[in-house]
Amino acid sequence: MGNRKAADAGRKFVRVTGCRATNLIEFDFAVGSPDMFVELILPEPAFAEFCRQNDVTMLQSGDDGAAHGPLEWRLRDAAALRTGEDDTQHSR
Repeated sequence: MGNRKAADAGRKFVRVTGCRATNLIEFDFAVGSPDMFVELILPEPAFAEFCRQNDVTMLQSGDDGAAHGPLEWRLRDAAALRTGEDDTQHSR
């Protein structure tokens, strides 16, 4: 299985992936290992409380050690494909 470390179910990770003008924080949340996560969005005060209550380890982009390749995608990418938008069109 390579050099993959065993997941520690007690560790929780957050990686901020974006901020919206309405004070919503977009972030990835993982338990045990940062390479499998869910994408979440919370208002800024709720995000701060979420991080405090879960005693998270904050990650920077690229800190997860996961193999990123052509199959990597994000929920916002799928939504953009569905609506025919791309990131350059979000300047409204």
